[in-house]
Amino acid sequence: MDWDAAIERNREALKRILAMLVAMAGLELEELRGQFTFFRQKGTAASRFSRAEKSKLSPALTPALAPALFLPRRLHRAILRLLRPAEAAVRRLIVVAARGLVVVLPPPRQKPQPKYRPGAGPVRMPARPKTRARRASLPLLDALRPWSHRRYGPQTCGVPRICVPGYSEPFRIPAWSPKDPIDARRLDARLAALVFALDDLPGQARRFARWKARRDAAFARERETGEPRRFGRHSPLKPGLPPGWRRRKPVHEVHKVLDVLHGLAFEALQRPDTS
Repeated sequence: MDWDAAIERNREALKRILAMLVAMAGLELEELRGQFTFFRQKGTAASRFSRAEKSKLSPALTPALAPALFLPRRLHRAILRLLRPAEAAVRRLIVVAARGLVVVLPPPRQKPQPKYRPGAGPVRMPARPKTRARRASLPLLDALRPWSHRRYGPQTCGVPRICVPGYSEPFRIPAWSPKDPIDARRLDARLAALVFALDDLPGQARRFARWKARRDAAFARERETGEPRRFGRHSPLKPGLPPGWRRRKPVHEVHKVLDVLHGLAFEALQRPDTS
């Protein structure tokens, strides 16, 4: 099998999907312009729909909200329905790209011991100031399903329904509207993480190879010492179906790409036959 051709073909498909998601959101990702040549620039017809949806926000809330960081509820959820399988597909593409990659871990750094002065106790070194903000990165591991099976959906009764005669009056709870403004800063960061992951796929593959090396080293150390297992995850993929996968017929290209990459990732994670 030509792994390089499969990686490049699915990478280009994910780039098209990501460009569509950025155009749907209409977010101000100025630092991402120029990463991909097919990204539409500001003011083109691709962002007319997002600007039209933003114009439907409540007039009372629009002046107080930054239009680049808030989206209507229905547009926000529509993007999330495609963003989840896109993230899972990129994560599996990284696993496939790291197939056969071997890295050497550096020796563990020793924690510096605090210096003591006679009669003064330990001397604490001042913390180093942060020079730049940390860039959002794509998680390499699938999120596991919580043990609790309780579904946390929208609360229809978010306020107490207790009425005291003569003190309070009954009122109607406002219903959720598809035009409600939703904070899109987290959505912005997740899209940026996907862009950087696809732009630096070899670096993400080395990052995953380092995680595998740390996992194997932890398992080997636990087998030698007989200590109980402490390393959290054995596989980067969650058991069962991948996030965002559809049981029925796929309705978008991202579901087809996720289906293909899920099989390739499982094949790439298989231990080589050395017999």
